[in-house]
Amino acid sequence: MKIFNFLFLLSSGLFLTGCLSEKKAGETGIAVIPAFYHWKTEFTPTKTEWNIVRQNNVKEIYLRFFDVSWDNTFSKPAPIAQVRIPAKDIFTKEKIRVIPTVFITNECIKNISIDQCDSLAKNIYKLINDIIAVNDIGSVNEIQIDCDWTASTKEKYFSLLQTLQKIDTLHLYSATIRLFQVKYKKDAGIPPVKKGLLMCYNMGSLKNPVTQNSILNNADLENYVEGLNAYPLPLDVALPLFSWHVLFRKNEYKGLLQEINNDELKAVSKQPGKNRFEILGDTLWNNVPLKKGDVLRFENSSYKNIMEAAAILKKKLHNKTFRLSLYHLDSIILSKYSTHEIENIFNSLY
Repeated sequence: MKIFNFLFLLSSGLFLTGCLSEKKAGETGIAVIPAFYHWKTEFTPTKTEWNIVRQNNVKEIYLRFFDVSWDNTFSKPAPIAQVRIPAKDIFTKEKIRVIPTVFITNECIKNISIDQCDSLAKNIYKLINDIIAVNDIGSVNEIQIDCDWTASTKEKYFSLLQTLQKIDTLHLYSATIRLFQVKYKKDAGIPPVKKGLLMCYNMGSLKNPVTQNSILNNADLENYVEGLNAYPLPLDVALPLFSWHVLFRKNEYKGLLQEINNDELKAVSKQPGKNRFEILGDTLWNNVPLKKGDVLRFENSSYKNIMEAAAILKKKLHNKTFRLSLYHLDSIILSKYSTHEIENIFNSLY
């Protein structure tokens, strides 16, 4: 358990798998393809994780290949946290299609010049193909680029996307779309890709101490997606399964803590609010120093809230075929949901 800043992110589908999906597509005219995100630096799913993949007939995984950040020392973009795949035949064995996913920090886009977009695109393209070849990933149909771009960085980011598609005509490129980029699409712009993936989480102000739940707040979601049916790109959807504790010291954001048991936390804290824990005395919690008066805000994506979010989205999505991806494939996260709940979430957008 460590304090760290969480960077995320999350895309779309052309394949229909499974009898249940085919039946529902026939009855409702909607085809939903189940998928997972995998956001760890090593692809070694546990037996539990593979069981959930198989039980839900998941055949596609958004696999984070690497991040691109800004290297201040050399004043240029640099790849970091490249994925490791120890079992080279795993995708063939499990009949899994991989959607390579690359996260680019907005800081990187902010710092590059417009002239550097071409070389960055070529480097990204080369590294993606190297990882595919070295790890025997097989046929890839789509590549996803994930970036929390803003109105001030859209010109360079969109130029990067256009260059990628120009030099790589074999793959469909998709982009992650944040909720604010949908609501304020005039300022944020529409990325020049064939499709987007709507990230339905991280919608609140994480660093504001009065925020209740920055991961998933359905009142906020309803506000953000009011004009979703007018968004000009076909959209896949990603829903959250994760939780965390947000640490504040003297009302100042200090980072995120993961894998904390709330029942154990109660032994060293008092609860000034439903999802708040105030530390009673200086303590070391799994090598994380906490001070008296520190406040931990527990945020999660409960099954009830996820299903409510799906009901909101269902009324707004206008394309009839899309992927529903859950973030992310991790046994600790998945253990908080029953087999029936995971199945219901995957079926929630029919």
